[in-house]
Amino acid sequence: MRILRVDKANGGHGRTCLRGRNTEIFRSAQNDLIGCLAVMALGCGVASGQVVGGNAKPGGDQTYTMSVTTKLVIEAVNVKDKQGKSITGLTAKDFTVTEDGVAQKVSFAEYQELPTAPDVPVAKTPAKENVTVYNRLAITQITPETPGNVKYKDKRLISLYFDLTAMPPGDKLRALQAAEKFIRTQMTSADLLAIMRYSGASVDVLQDFTADHDKLLSIIETLIAGENQQSEDTTNDASAGDTGAAFGQDSGEFNLFNTDRQLSALQTAAKMLGRLSEKKVLIYFASGLTLRGVDNQAQLHATIDDAIRSGVSFWPIDARGLVAGAPLGDATQASQGNAGMYTGAAAMAITTRQQQSQDTLYALAGDTGGKALLDYNDLTMGIVNAQKNITSYYIVGYYTTNPALDGRFRKIKITMAPELAANIDYRLGYYAGKVFGKFTVADKERQLEDALMLGDPVTELTIAMEINYFQLNRAEYFVPVVVKIPGRELALAKKGGAQHTLIDFLLEVKDDLGNQSTVQNMRDNVNIKLTDATAAELSKRPIEYDTGFTLLPGKYTIKFLARDDETGRIGTFQTSFTIPNLNKELKHVPISSVVLSGQRVDMKDAIYNAAKSKEQAKDNAANPLVLNGQKLIPSVTRVFSTSRDLFVYLQAYEQGATAVQPLMAFVSFYQGKTKVFETQPVEVASGMPNSIKTMPLRFDVGLSQLPPGDYDCQVTVLDPSGGKSSFWQAPITLVP
Repeated sequence: MRILRVDKANGGHGRTCLRGRNTEIFRSAQNDLIGCLAVMALGCGVASGQVVGGNAKPGGDQTYTMSVTTKLVIEAVNVKDKQGKSITGLTAKDFTVTEDGVAQKVSFAEYQELPTAPDVPVAKTPAKENVTVYNRLAITQITPETPGNVKYKDKRLISLYFDLTAMPPGDKLRALQAAEKFIRTQMTSADLLAIMRYSGASVDVLQDFTADHDKLLSIIETLIAGENQQSEDTTNDASAGDTGAAFGQDSGEFNLFNTDRQLSALQTAAKMLGRLSEKKVLIYFASGLTLRGVDNQAQLHATIDDAIRSGVSFWPIDARGLVAGAPLGDATQASQGNAGMYTGAAAMAITTRQQQSQDTLYALAGDTGGKALLDYNDLTMGIVNAQKNITSYYIVGYYTTNPALDGRFRKIKITMAPELAANIDYRLGYYAGKVFGKFTVADKERQLEDALMLGDPVTELTIAMEINYFQLNRAEYFVPVVVKIPGRELALAKKGGAQHTLIDFLLEVKDDLGNQSTVQNMRDNVNIKLTDATAAELSKRPIEYDTGFTLLPGKYTIKFLARDDETGRIGTFQTSFTIPNLNKELKHVPISSVVLSGQRVDMKDAIYNAAKSKEQAKDNAANPLVLNGQKLIPSVTRVFSTSRDLFVYLQAYEQGATAVQPLMAFVSFYQGKTKVFETQPVEVASGMPNSIKTMPLRFDVGLSQLPPGDYDCQVTVLDPSGGKSSFWQAPITLVP
C-alpha cells in the first residue's frame, strides 16, 4: 500500500508521507570488493561525405559525428625487492596485467621517485601584504589532469582537510598550528600540499596542490585569525522562517543529523582527489567522530570505498591530543550525583564516550591504508607519518578491452617476471560505470538489485531512517520503519502536463546469524504527482516513506535503497538493530521503543492512494501509531520546532499480571546533567484487551518555553505496586 499525503493539521503545516507494502522477493548476496580508479576519456571526430537518396540533395554537404569511448585504468603499484627497497628502471614491458582473466596491453609505466629523507627546505615567513583572504579564492574542485598524463611527477601529494564542524575553537587552533609547523619546518622539496575545509555547507578547496610556502602559510594564518571562516556564522534551512508549506519540517534538519554529513563531505573530498593518478594522503583534522546507532553505516562504507577507488588514504588526527580529564569530569559540567559516582560506572562512561569518538577515526584510517594519530599532543607527527608512508612507486595505465558500461566489477591481476623476485602491492579491481539514460526497464530493475547485493553502497541520495518495535503477542513484534529523504535531491519531470517525481524503494532485512538469511523484504514504486505550489516546496521540504513488518526477537541488519527514477541516483541506508525479548524482562518495566513526533496526520487526507480501502484498514489496524483515524509521524532526525508540540508515544506491558496495575510516567529534558524541564506525572490505569496487557503511554509536550538548542529527552515509567521502573533517553535538537 502506498499513500502520499498533504497534511493540513498543526496550523497548516504538513509532510509528504508515502506508505509501502511488501510486494516482491529479491535474492541477496554479499560482495566485498575493492576497486581502483577508473578514468574515462571521450574523443570525437567529424567527417563529411555525400549522401544520395531519401531527402538528401545530390552534391549537398552532410556532416556526421563519430564518438569513440575509451577507458583508461590507472593502478599505483609498489614494487620492492626482498630487502624492502624500491626496484627502479622498470618499463611497461615488465608488467603483465589481466582484467577478468583477459590480457591487457600496458600503455605506460611511470616511475615516481620519492626520496625517503629529502632535505628540509628553509622555513619561509610570508609578508604581511601576501596574506590571502581565502574565502574569495576558494574553489570546489582539485584541478584534474588529462587522461594518460601524470601531472605531478616525483611529487608527494598531501591534502590538509579541516573539519570545522567537528572541532571547538581550542582544538581548531592546535590543528592549524600543527599544520603551520609542518609547512615551516618539515615540508620537503618533494611535497605538494593542498588545503581543504568543510564548514557545514560545502567542501572548499582553499589551495590546490602547491609547494609555495607563502601561499600555504598565508591561508593557515588567515584560518587562525578566524577571518570569514564561517564556522560560527554558517546558516542552514533550519534558521529560515516557517512558511507553513505542505511538506512539514524543512531540509535543514538533515544538516544536523549526526555524522552522516561529515562522512559525506569526506567522501566528496576523496572524489576530488581521485581525479589525479598519483597516490594521495588526506590528513583529516577533527575532534573525534562518533557513529551512533541511528547513523547510516552505508555512508561510512561508501566513504571508505570511494577513498580506496580514488587512491586516497585517510590519516585522521584527533585534535584534542592527549586528554587527561578528571575521572568524573571537570568543572565544565555538573556532578553526576548518583550511585555511578561510587561504583565506577560514571568514570567508565566518560572513558567509553572518549573511546567511541575515536573508533570511527580508527576505521577510516585502517580501511584505507592510513594510520590515525590518537592521544598524542604533537599533532604534526601525524602529518610526518603520512609523509614518510609515501615512497617511490609506479603508475601503471592501460586501456581496457572491455569498454561496456555495465556497472560490474572488473578483477585486476598484475604479475612480473619471476627473476625479478619482486613484491608488488596494488588494488584488486574497479567497478565499471553505467549510463542510466540508456537503461531499459529490465536494466533499471537489475541496477537496484545489484546495488542491494554489492558491498559497495551507493550514497548519491541522503537518507535518514528510524526503526521502532512494539510487542504484538508473546512471540511477534511489529516493526514500523520510517525513511526521510530531502526533497531538494529529487528530480521533477513533466508528463501529461503535470509535475511528478518517481521513486523506487527496495528493502531487505537479514538476521545476524552466521548464514545471514533474509527474513523480510519489500519492493515498491511510487509516482508522486505534484501541483505547481507543492512542487516548488519540494526543493525545501523532505518527504517520508514508511512501511512495517513483523519480526521475532533477535539481532538484524536492514538495508534500504531509494532511487530517483528520473536521474537514476540511488541512496542507501544500512544499520543493525535489535528486537529485545521483553518476555524475559523481570527487573524493569517492559516497554517498547519510544516514538518522538512533531505531527499527527489524518489518514483520510491523501491526495494519492494506490491501495484498496480494505487493505489499508487492515494494515492500519496492526500499526500502533494509528489511533482514531490519525497517524503519528516519527521525526526520524529528532529535530523539532519550538513553535509546535512534541508528541511522545510508547507502550508498556504487564505480562502475566492477573489484573492491570496502574503505571506512572513523565518526560524530562536535560542539558548535560542539568534538568531544565519536566512534565507532570501521568497515571495510566487501563490497557488494551490482549494477552500481554499493553498499556499505551501518550504525552503532548509544549516546547515554546524551551530555548532552541540540544537536549537529552528522557522518558521515565514507574510501577509503584511492583517497585519497578524503566528509563529511555535520546538526544534531540530544538530549532526556532
